[in-house]
Amino acid sequence: MTSALPQPLIELATGHGVATEFWDWQGNHRTVAETTIRTVLGALGVPAADEEQVAESLVARHDAAWRRVLPPVTVVRAGRRHKLAVHVPAGREFTARVHLEDDGELELAHDKGAVNRDVDGVKISEATVLLPESLPLGWHRVEVVLGGQGNGGESHSMPLVVAPAKLELPDFLTRDGSQAWGVMTQLYAMRSSQSWGTGDLADLADLGAWAAGHGADFVLVNPLHAAEPTPPMEPSPYLPTTRRFVNPIYIRVEDLPEVAYMSAAERQLVEWHADDAQRYLDLDFLERDAVWAAKESALRMVFRQGRSLRRERAFHAFVEREGQGLVDYATWATLFGIHGPDWRQWPAELQDAAGPAVDALREKHAQEVEFHCWLQWILAEQLAAVQREVLETGMRLGVMHDLAVGVHPHGADTWALGDALARDVTVGAPADQYNQLGQNWSQPPWRPDKLAELGYAPYRDMIRAVLRDAGGLRVDHVIGLFRLWWIPEGTEPWEGTYVRYDHEAMVGILMLEAHRAGAVVVGEDLGTVEPWVRDYLTECGILGTSILWFEKDYDGDGGLLPPESYRQLCLATVTTHDLPPTAGYLRGVHIDLRHALGLLDRSLEEEQASDEAAREQVLQALRERGLVRAGASIPEQVEALHRFLSFTHAKLIGVSVSDLAQDTRVINQPGTDEEYPNWRVPLAGPEGRPVLLEELFTWRSARRLARTVSRQS
Repeated sequence: MTSALPQPLIELATGHGVATEFWDWQGNHRTVAETTIRTVLGALGVPAADEEQVAESLVARHDAAWRRVLPPVTVVRAGRRHKLAVHVPAGREFTARVHLEDDGELELAHDKGAVNRDVDGVKISEATVLLPESLPLGWHRVEVVLGGQGNGGESHSMPLVVAPAKLELPDFLTRDGSQAWGVMTQLYAMRSSQSWGTGDLADLADLGAWAAGHGADFVLVNPLHAAEPTPPMEPSPYLPTTRRFVNPIYIRVEDLPEVAYMSAAERQLVEWHADDAQRYLDLDFLERDAVWAAKESALRMVFRQGRSLRRERAFHAFVEREGQGLVDYATWATLFGIHGPDWRQWPAELQDAAGPAVDALREKHAQEVEFHCWLQWILAEQLAAVQREVLETGMRLGVMHDLAVGVHPHGADTWALGDALARDVTVGAPADQYNQLGQNWSQPPWRPDKLAELGYAPYRDMIRAVLRDAGGLRVDHVIGLFRLWWIPEGTEPWEGTYVRYDHEAMVGILMLEAHRAGAVVVGEDLGTVEPWVRDYLTECGILGTSILWFEKDYDGDGGLLPPESYRQLCLATVTTHDLPPTAGYLRGVHIDLRHALGLLDRSLEEEQASDEAAREQVLQALRERGLVRAGASIPEQVEALHRFLSFTHAKLIGVSVSDLAQDTRVINQPGTDEEYPNWRVPLAGPEGRPVLLEELFTWRSARRLARTVSRQS
């Protein structure tokens, strides 16, 4: 029971959003280990090693708000009045105003306050400033000026974020019964004959054009976040080095304007590099490192080619817009090439991104820093072109990007963002029915206290960058905006605890940036979710995620959830990247693979029988609705499953490119690392042979599957 923990420690942990107890996936009450609580508090910068430190930290916690005139940041919803607490020395006059993002200014009403507390021997009054409900959306600044200190007074300010009350759907999705479909792809795995061994942004545009021709309105792509700048490159797109910038492996070299101005000999060298990379198109598994080695060599040649004046000015405008964040990332990439992959093992003076030694190195290696900035500019141009082109071909949303949960523990973000990311802890998940020992994702979490002190700027900049030139955003593990499972380093995943975030701020900023980008937001809300969270996201206009196999009628007979019972605000799909493509799932390849890897808890026969029974329950429900006949082929069953989704109320339906290709191979097997080639399996056909886009686009079976969900059918 929680009472076994010292009461002061419980009070301190609760005050900092650290859970001392929780309910597990089986409905059992769990008490968090005392050592875990103390360690997690320490990772939040709260001394709690012993009772003396706990007592001192409690006093600091109680007085923290009173020592500040204003809180570090405030996030509110449009159309709602908000009361802002301001702490000033007793009897001190002050004025309050809000400086609007568009340079306007408003005076704010406030009361005089009353003496509430003695802090450090000073009597402090808490006054209330009223924020009007008419404030426009945007990033504003509240300023409080204390009088009585000579000309101008003593000024204090804080960021004020006004978010939409609700994220509205685009008009075409607001009509009764309206529904849109799109394709979902792992871009690196989806190649064409022009690809350099892995899929790129030109391939994404071609897929979008093909899908738009069959009535699709979006293309959901895996996280395109940047990986390591030199081999070995992390294969998982969900373990990036930064979430703000993009992996240059997705550049289509031939689409750079500068290539046209290269000499014949230089263009020949580019073609030779392309030939080298395209040799990997026929292999069973992707060779990212070899592909990037060839592509990087070609890109460096183009970089040295130089740019026209207008292109040069556009590049410098991009660098200025992206600011210090881009410069820091490019500096990190340069240092990575000099001193190795783990910045914690670099010379001590280079571990501080803002230190003078880093400034000096940046000057010394200015051209290399510029190269990495240039790569991001090229990516921004090509991403913008993809979105423009897919919209021109008929899509109404366009590209939907995917936002990973976190970043690599010693990558660019952990170096550049300093203590905004917690040290000595990683993010994961508690035990559930699929991972009964829990999961450790090896990613450092945001520190909620530091995010607030920074006015959420790193979080905002990340969201803003991913949403640029996008029609939608899928947020992986969206419940991480509410709470995350923190695991002290060196302990097992089940030894962690939840840490809460200011979800009003995290979700509000996400809504504001999505509203400004004109984008829909889909939250991946699978797994252990507090019941109220889904209701909250729905009220915010954020779509959830529904996977057909997991949607059961728990209030009825436990069978397949009827289509009329699906929620409207969701992206409904048959499969996901953590399941095999549907043709493989219907064949039970995931059971065979888990058996081969020693991941089964029961005998192979028991697992196969259980899995087959679960699949048969779903197929029988489809037969009863007349969607598929008894004895239907696997392709017919795949079509029927997707047609079932078209009968639901879901606003969005996703069809995996792997299902278009009738692929069967597993993309990612949870619970494995090197035991299985996760994220290294290229798109293949039903026989397991790699298939290129040009070939897929001619397949009647791909067109037929698209028609099952298309508004054009």
